[in-house]
Amino acid sequence: MDLPVILAYTGLALMFLAGIGSAIGVAKGGNATIGALKKRPDAFGSYMLLSALPGTQGLYGFAGFFIIHNQMPDILADGMAMYQGVSILAAGIALGIVGLWSARWQGGVTANGIAGIGSGHDVFGNTMILAVFPELYAIIAFAATFLISGQL
Repeated sequence: MDLPVILAYTGLALMFLAGIGSAIGVAKGGNATIGALKKRPDAFGSYMLLSALPGTQGLYGFAGFFIIHNQMPDILADGMAMYQGVSILAAGIALGIVGLWSARWQGGVTANGIAGIGSGHDVFGNTMILAVFPELYAIIAFAATFLISGQL
């Protein structure tokens, strides 16, 4: 296996870091939900929606993997050029690392919102708005991966 192929598959593997970030972010929200349920069990629907929000970064990572991985047979059949391997690696680094940190920090925002709702404050809408900000960067990283895949 030559270097461009190794770089490409490394990039594809790195995209799954976004899933790790989602697991961390969703767990933060879930932990906050358990605490908030003790005070206000009637607000479980709001807690659940906020807890699930950081899970989207893992989906972006999987979608990026899927988009590029589906092109791999054609790229490999033609002989992968160095720029293609480096491009896929760059997409993997961007999507994986941004997804990891975006979901992690988004989980913190949602956990604080869940705690606020559990304490009796009406902050669901505001929490949703604020939680979108870290998500934006994961969306941009996914868009960059999509653009890179179009140039392969």
